[in-house]
Amino acid sequence: MLKKYTLAIAFLFSLLIVFAGQVDTVLVHSNSMNKDIKAVVITPDNYRKTDKLPVIYLLHGWSDNYSTWIKKVPHITQDADRYNFIIVMPDGNYNSWYWDSPVDTNSKYETFVSNELIKYIDSNYKTINDRKGRAIAGNSMGGQGALFLAFRHQDKYGAVGSLSGGVDIRSFPLEWGMADKLGSFADNPKVWNDYAIVNNIYRLVPDKLKIIIDCGLNDFFYLANQKLHKKLKDRNISHTFMERPGRHNWEYWSMSISYQFIFFNDFFNNIK
Repeated sequence: MLKKYTLAIAFLFSLLIVFAGQVDTVLVHSNSMNKDIKAVVITPDNYRKTDKLPVIYLLHGWSDNYSTWIKKVPHITQDADRYNFIIVMPDGNYNSWYWDSPVDTNSKYETFVSNELIKYIDSNYKTINDRKGRAIAGNSMGGQGALFLAFRHQDKYGAVGSLSGGVDIRSFPLEWGMADKLGSFADNPKVWNDYAIVNNIYRLVPDKLKIIIDCGLNDFFYLANQKLHKKLKDRNISHTFMERPGRHNWEYWSMSISYQFIFFNDFFNNIK
């Protein structure tokens, strides 16, 4: 009897291996910051058998790093298999906010993610090297970063998702090291206004970028996200807005990313 159970467990374990995406950590050199930056790359199980695959760039939140998503939400490896796309999770430093900082010349994460990292991934992996096969998403600081980069680089990304994103940074001028990257709000109000997501809607070309925004009803960023939703509606910018009970935590994001992957999969399957 013990032998049968052992064989059964071994068989189930082998299935987990067969249907688990390949997880690698790579070093990507940034010329703009003159340093190597780590990124986790998940390729689906049938990667070797496929031609070109779409890519989702998944950004982490404040104080986290390139490995946080895979540690907190390990089911994303199964999602890569399920939907047959590549997931790339770069290190955005703990408080870069994915900006090219106007006051810290050593912090150029807009250039890194939307230029240097994309070039590296497209050169080293079998990707659809086109905005139609490229999406970007993130949580908290990363949600803000995803929208910031996608709004400013619509030639690079075809779809974007934000999970509890800090979409109006002006509401928290003393928090999360943002003043280290933009200067103080009191001394640099124009910079803060220019960098706030709610003030970048004017950049959007109608019906070009597929947008999904998700935020919990009990999240401290909820009112700002609701305001962004209203401004997008007022400007007739097509988008999906999701809200449900939840706070600013991994319990919420673990479920939210599943919804966003469905959204992105639909986008990738309907590209022309």
